[in-house]
Amino acid sequence: MLCLLLLAKLPALAQKTPAGAEITGTVLDSATQKPLRMASVSLLQARDSAYVTATITDGDGHFIFRKTAPGTYRLLITFVGYKNGSLPVSVRQGADANVDTIRMAQQGTDLNEVVIRQERAPVTIRQDTLEFNAGSFKTQPNAQVEELLRKLPGVEVARDGSIKANGQSVGKVLVDGKPFFGNDPKMATRNLPADIVDKVQVFDQSSDQSQFSGVDDGDRERTINITIKKDKGKGYFGQNALGAGPSAGGQSARYEARLNVNRFNNRNGGPAKQISLIGQANNLNQQNFTMPNGNLPMPGSGGPQMIGQPGGGDDGGPAMPASVTEVGAVGINYRTESNTVKWGKRAEIAASYFVNRAVTTTAQQSRRENVLPGRSFITDQNNYSRNAMTTHRINGRFDIPVDSLTSFRLTPNISFQTKDFLNKTNSSSYRPPADSLNRGLTHYDLNGKGVNGYNNLLFMRKFRKEGRAISANLNSILTTGNTTAYNRSENVFFDTLTTSENIDQRNAQDQFAFQNTVNVSFTEPLSFTQKLEFRYAYGNNFGKLIRDVADKRIETNAYDQPDSLLSRNFASTFETNRLGATFQTRRLRYTIALGADLQRGSLRPIDRSTGIDYQRNYHYFMPNALLAYTFRGNRSLRMQYRTRITPPGITQLIPAADNSNPLNINTGNPWLKPEYYHNLTLTFNASARGGNDNLFAFVSVNRSNNRIGLSTVTDDSGAQVTTPINTRGFVYANGVVSVGKKIQPWGLSVNLTSHGSLARNTNLVNSAENVTTSTALGQGLRLQSDYNGRIDYGLSARITWQQARYSLLPQQNLQYWSQYATADVHVQLPGHVVITSDLTYNGNTGRAEGYNQQFLLWNASVARQFLRTRQAEVRLQVFDLLNQNRSLVRNAGDAYIEDVRSRVLTRYFLLSLVYNIRKFGV
Repeated sequence: MLCLLLLAKLPALAQKTPAGAEITGTVLDSATQKPLRMASVSLLQARDSAYVTATITDGDGHFIFRKTAPGTYRLLITFVGYKNGSLPVSVRQGADANVDTIRMAQQGTDLNEVVIRQERAPVTIRQDTLEFNAGSFKTQPNAQVEELLRKLPGVEVARDGSIKANGQSVGKVLVDGKPFFGNDPKMATRNLPADIVDKVQVFDQSSDQSQFSGVDDGDRERTINITIKKDKGKGYFGQNALGAGPSAGGQSARYEARLNVNRFNNRNGGPAKQISLIGQANNLNQQNFTMPNGNLPMPGSGGPQMIGQPGGGDDGGPAMPASVTEVGAVGINYRTESNTVKWGKRAEIAASYFVNRAVTTTAQQSRRENVLPGRSFITDQNNYSRNAMTTHRINGRFDIPVDSLTSFRLTPNISFQTKDFLNKTNSSSYRPPADSLNRGLTHYDLNGKGVNGYNNLLFMRKFRKEGRAISANLNSILTTGNTTAYNRSENVFFDTLTTSENIDQRNAQDQFAFQNTVNVSFTEPLSFTQKLEFRYAYGNNFGKLIRDVADKRIETNAYDQPDSLLSRNFASTFETNRLGATFQTRRLRYTIALGADLQRGSLRPIDRSTGIDYQRNYHYFMPNALLAYTFRGNRSLRMQYRTRITPPGITQLIPAADNSNPLNINTGNPWLKPEYYHNLTLTFNASARGGNDNLFAFVSVNRSNNRIGLSTVTDDSGAQVTTPINTRGFVYANGVVSVGKKIQPWGLSVNLTSHGSLARNTNLVNSAENVTTSTALGQGLRLQSDYNGRIDYGLSARITWQQARYSLLPQQNLQYWSQYATADVHVQLPGHVVITSDLTYNGNTGRAEGYNQQFLLWNASVARQFLRTRQAEVRLQVFDLLNQNRSLVRNAGDAYIEDVRSRVLTRYFLLSLVYNIRKFGV
């Protein structure tokens, strides 16, 4: 409600005058005496030029700073084409300050003799890009880029390293406009030091083909670009660490090792080279990179039924750990610009190699209440798994110009994976209080290897006529792999008669998928502001899966008894032809685009084991629309409507049962239709005072009448068979409203975030339609201080209400609450002693017995920095000082409610030696 009130008062965001001292003034052209509109005016501390706030001049050249604390300041005025202006100003208690008229002189430059140096404003708006001067946002010594991002207005960094800017998730972080170890954001934010950063730019990056054509295709991704300071662009830097701690509380000894060495040689106006070497090894659940998914072929929908994994989900909170991971990784990144390669001048090459091995151990307990017509039953489950996976990743990007009008861009990515997976599950189902339905014990182990490849080739050709261009984009995705799994299970079913079933099987799978998509775009300018784009796309998505299941023969102890009912040789092809056009009008303040595509699709699943062909054809009308408008006063609105088609996966199509968990059998449906989604998104951004006061709103709505849902049939013994089906009436809507403000007297940034979601799913339970409606509402608060050289602190809290309603069994409707709060502090003491501490509270109510708990997680460390530049430090840290760490999560599914408790890391001590490399200009 608070955020809605602030939204209603948005037009007054930049005009309302709170009580307190004001600084006002006017900026004019010194020659013409005309006002300079949109000049950047920054308020800096007089003693050290530390950033306080910023604004821009209005149409009359006026500017105003409201609610300014008493003190001595300096005004910095910048405007493109003019010399910087600087003026001291003092603010007394209760008295406004009206500075003299500031006259800016135009800047003349003799390029042969004069070198121009300017002091940049802390915050600059360049069309749709928000640019921050990193030097205006002070960070702790030896901090990483992640700490710098926490200081920027409108940017949020979660504890797991995920980033949100203006309420939207950041999917890509670039370094000097180029990829750094591919597109993994954490590789840049957690491995590069903050003190080498010159600027941080936040923008929505469109696809490469859209950037070239100039017609917005709606394929945008929130992106951060980090630019390196000129004086730090040549030299060596990095952070290295080595630490160990004793075993305690039944846990093994803890260790940490980190390697980070970078050599940058950026030359102004000439070729540049960058090389980085990064390594890491620990058993502390810490990764300075994004863990790969490891999508090797698995039986059915992924092997035995696994307990739902905890996550942030709809509650808007950070993901909770559900396992313990031991990781080792090393990688190298290389980028160069060359003037001497044979294919053209200034070709750019970026390539990286990264290998990691992660061993993840999971131990969980869960209680699941299954929803059935007129009745329900409980399933208690204990699950243990160990997943050891090794991944090699190779990324590249090659920009190859042919001439001034023609160029190519090649972006290959490939990964190799090996996997060794072990799972043990012990479960029992019953009707309360003690009517047993079934009991099962499953031992499942799997090993396999696979290759995942991605390649994008873009051809770009401009014509002599301005705005006329043609481009062709070939996108290829390859997935191949094979696994061998052994399934040993003992199951007892309590029906009218007690029966048992024992399984000892080998399940060998070989999977291959290859997808190619060609997009051709031709743009023709109709006028200076109008363009027409014609496009054609052809797609071919082919996949096959060979599943060979054999039972063990007791006499020979060999798996040589084929199971023809479970084995399958299956293939599927989804072929599309799409033709469309978009008309776009782009003016200074707005962009309007209207377009439509006609698509013909052919889905052809073939059961090669039986010779049955399930081919059918589909025709789709796919409209799209875009409105982007920039208001006066740093406010922007973007509305977009898109449609998309998603074909079913091959494991969803195979008409054969997967009995990896005999109590939860999965089978495919070869008659599935592709999913057709309508998506509407709305984004509104508003900022004032150089980004210190801001409001960001984001709403997304998805709807589909042929979404792939589930049909679950449960017999009297509690055993379930699940089949995918197309369902109607799917709706998912979510929204975020974030309001931020900087309070100058206390040096605080305050951020209020409201989030909500609504999901409506239709599924079948024992052939009866069950409509599940899930709702989540939450409110968050974050306070972040400005680092003053001695103390840095932050406070945050969040409360979330969630509800699930079931049309089939309304007596199972539920609602529950979750609370989360955290506080962190960083203190610099005399003698180069540093103390850090963070305290996290988790609480929940309304859950199953034994799963309603509250606990505190307290981490602390003390460090002593030494050497002349404080490049080295000895650090002692303790994790979970109170020994209360837990993981408790509720998952509400379409036909069940589940509470999960996971074993996680508890208290440990770690003594570390950290050394930071800093050597520039060499």
